[in-house]
Amino acid sequence: MNEQNKINLKIESQMEQGIFSNAISIHVNNNEVILDFGYMIPNLPEATIKLVSRVNLTHRTAESLMNVLSNAMLDWRNKNKSNNSN
Repeated sequence: MNEQNKINLKIESQMEQGIFSNAISIHVNNNEVILDFGYMIPNLPEATIKLVSRVNLTHRTAESLMNVLSNAMLDWRNKNKSNNSN
């Protein structure tokens, strides 16, 4: 990446640790794609998911996310396969 395309990412201190999610719901309509990230609360008699974050995306951004995430997971899988075969 050349200097002209360099982007600085600023993270607020309260966001640095991130948020844990073990459940996701995706809703797509004509205007946007909505990702609801949740946390499945254990040891309750009824399955309960607490919403921890909602992200609204344009279709173009959602497609870009899908491609980037797919490539990242393939890279991770291939790296783990080569580490496990050694």
